[in-house]
Amino acid sequence: MGAILAGYFGTDSQKTLQARAEASAGEIAATPGLCQAGRTMGCDDPDALGWERIEAFLQRDGICGFRLITTDQAERLRERLSANGFRLDTWDVFLTDRDTALAACRPIVERGLPDGLAELDAPLTPEGATTRRIQAMMSAAGVVPFSGSMLCGDTGPAVTLALCDPSGGIAAGAHAYLPHNVASRHRSHAWGGLVAVDDAQRGKGLGRLINAMMVVAAFRDLGASHVYELVSATNEVSRRMVEACGLRHAPELVCGLATREQAARFTR
Repeated sequence: MGAILAGYFGTDSQKTLQARAEASAGEIAATPGLCQAGRTMGCDDPDALGWERIEAFLQRDGICGFRLITTDQAERLRERLSANGFRLDTWDVFLTDRDTALAACRPIVERGLPDGLAELDAPLTPEGATTRRIQAMMSAAGVVPFSGSMLCGDTGPAVTLALCDPSGGIAAGAHAYLPHNVASRHRSHAWGGLVAVDDAQRGKGLGRLINAMMVVAAFRDLGASHVYELVSATNEVSRRMVEACGLRHAPELVCGLATREQAARFTR
């Protein structure tokens, strides 16, 4: 296991959280209620996992991710968190099935790439220079990236897409993977995200393009039944982007991060 756990990125705290999540991959795969959140420990069913386990993660790490929990679970969780000095930052869930997504995404992808850009086709390595450039571009765009081993798929099925300029600079990137274990009702749902565009490349429609490419790859390469993405309630640009790719708001589901009351929001 130790050989593949590489390519951590960010602050010392972020690297520690990535390492703990990856080191727990076996436990996550075998434990109902756990899921691989990549940047933190993750839970997709608080009722199955139990408050004691959630509380243990919070006391150790100060943070815990939640994926595709119900609105009722979110409200009960919020009450428990508040009573213990934590809060729940949430994102809206946008969801799509294969047929709906491909009907929306294929026309976007088939328009081709803007002049001067090419799709990254070289395989990534956890600590390779290209992986580092992708991580750095995502971070500069305000997105906390996954570790190199997550981006490469060394810790589980995943796809990372990137567009490069003639100098090899990363113009845009996105990622999808399968976070949920076989006990989960979402076992075949792929998470899509880490969508980021370099500041110098904005205004060319690259966010929509790289997102569409990522969604297509999630169905084609990961065999997903559904793809979901997370959007802040106030982020109209991201909302329009995912809707253009066939995803629709699923108000019955919530994703979020539990963190200490005084902590800054972990990612946008």
